[in-house]
Amino acid sequence: MSKTPIALIQMRSGTDPERNIEDAERMIREAASGGAKLVLTPEVTNLVQKDATALFETLHAPEADPGAKRLSALAGELKIDILAGSMAFSGEDGRAVNRSMLFGPDGARKAHYDKIHMFDVALGQGEVWSESTNYAPGSRAVIADAAGIKLGLTICYDVRFAYLYRALALGGAEAITVPAAFTRPTGKAHWEILLRARAIETGSFILAPAQGGVHEDGRKTWGRSMVVGPWGDVVGVLDHDEPGILHAEIDVEDVRSARQRIPALKGGREFTGP
Repeated sequence: MSKTPIALIQMRSGTDPERNIEDAERMIREAASGGAKLVLTPEVTNLVQKDATALFETLHAPEADPGAKRLSALAGELKIDILAGSMAFSGEDGRAVNRSMLFGPDGARKAHYDKIHMFDVALGQGEVWSESTNYAPGSRAVIADAAGIKLGLTICYDVRFAYLYRALALGGAEAITVPAAFTRPTGKAHWEILLRARAIETGSFILAPAQGGVHEDGRKTWGRSMVVGPWGDVVGVLDHDEPGILHAEIDVEDVRSARQRIPALKGGREFTGP
């Protein structure tokens, strides 16, 4: 099987959704002109906004969101798959949803995934995050086909919950997406280690487009968008937090080879305790 060219978009989204989508579109077009058949954007592509009042004044329902409509049309125009790594939308319980959306070469939405694990942490030195205050968690794991690859969809903090990644791999995922807006402290300490661990454990490609830099609302994110191979090797990385495009190639034969060499997915056993 031939290799599939892909591209990861690294962004520094701000508080204006229209400008953010314009930035994403410009880089997606550049990635497609470079041959990418699947292009992935980071978490909260359309909006990085810490202020809850401003956040909810800005959000749209998924079916009415101008940015989602624009990316859908772009996928159809360019005849490629586009994963909007995540976008913030208004939800049904008064909170927002943090949702990945996959658009196919015909412009139709193929799949969507709502982030399951909420980033509710206290990092020390006054840095506290409570994602579940403003965002409702999802409850469904999702696999979808894109550019001939079976994609398992996850978002950012999900990467710390290995059981989700094992379930996706057991369900047939050959590559697992981790669009992210990692904080600087956790990114520096854990980003690459976690991505490589999830790849090794599942024998899957890990595709992790990231937000990077100092955002308009004051948030600081790590960047370092990365593609990791199923043997745990770093296939490519943007070794900085500036906006940019990371091109790579995916060969699903590498997944089959890694899983044959270390058949950990087949070797799981039930146990009791502790």
